[in-house]
Amino acid sequence: MRVVVTGATGNIGTNTVRALAADPGVTAVTGLARRAPGPDADPVADPNDGGGGKVEWAEADVTDTDLVPLMRGADAVVHLAWLFQPTHRPAVTWDANAVGSARVFDAAARAGVPALVYSSSVGAYSPGPKDRPVDESWPTHGWPGAAYSREKAYVERLLDAFEALHPECRVVRIRPGFIFERQSAAEQRRLFAGPLLPGRLARPGLIPAVPDLPGLRLQALHSADAGEAFRLAVTREVRGAFNIAADPVLDAAELADILGARTVRVPARGVRAALAAAWALHLVPASPGLFDLALQIPLMDVSRARDELGWTPRRTAREAIEEFLDGLRTGAGRDTPPLSPGTGGPARAREFATGIGRKP
Repeated sequence: MRVVVTGATGNIGTNTVRALAADPGVTAVTGLARRAPGPDADPVADPNDGGGGKVEWAEADVTDTDLVPLMRGADAVVHLAWLFQPTHRPAVTWDANAVGSARVFDAAARAGVPALVYSSSVGAYSPGPKDRPVDESWPTHGWPGAAYSREKAYVERLLDAFEALHPECRVVRIRPGFIFERQSAAEQRRLFAGPLLPGRLARPGLIPAVPDLPGLRLQALHSADAGEAFRLAVTREVRGAFNIAADPVLDAAELADILGARTVRVPARGVRAALAAAWALHLVPASPGLFDLALQIPLMDVSRARDELGWTPRRTAREAIEEFLDGLRTGAGRDTPPLSPGTGGPARAREFATGIGRKP
């Protein structure tokens, strides 16, 4: 098989490329990204992975590159490219995520690609319960207050239309929870916390308390386990949507235990007001809409991924968070523009200079 992966240099992309390249049934992987990775970004540099020489890279932007020639002859396309920032300029993320996804799907159809795998999200789901898991039939209308959720829900509708027009193409939608690993720490700190968060604070015992917010129950998984789910979706004859997440569910008590802190019951309204003020002042990049979304997304039932996709996470959600926190403390990353600790510049100067929450 030859597989094309968009967004191949990001958190999910690097692990998906690695998983695909290590599969003996995959003969070639073409990684597409807006910016080329560095010389040390080879995801299969470890000879034990068994995928050396399979990966080639191509610079491509889903908003304006002619993708058809890059996809022609591929056996599958994995669409992972997604822009989280700038939250203060939603037209920019809409163009990359909604319009860009439409261009990817259209190119796949025109190139005659027989399988399309898309990275959806728990954020595509409508608000749902926190006391029981929901399966893949739960509505995917998103939460209108968050651009991320609106865009994920819109792309779900694009795929509905795509499947109706192209029944010959096998379509898979992977809906992950929150995805973490050690090497994603620098990128996720830039995207959601901004340059004012000292990484050394991520050490157990230094944070005295974790807010115990109503609705704070989230699911997470390790990036490598996410990459494995996408590999399985490519190589197995499955269709439809699959929820993926690891145990345990992360609540305030679990997070406090990881951080060696105590829980403090606080009203969500006060926390949201503080975040909204910080976002309006360009002190943090994460919008208050993302905070609202986190408190309203449902818990997901992952049994279909286990039973039909054959996916079982190798790491717990707690292990993924612990790795991520270690990455924050040590400045971990990879030699790709999204994941590199140096992307923010010395002393994170570039993040300040380009405007927190105003630039991709």
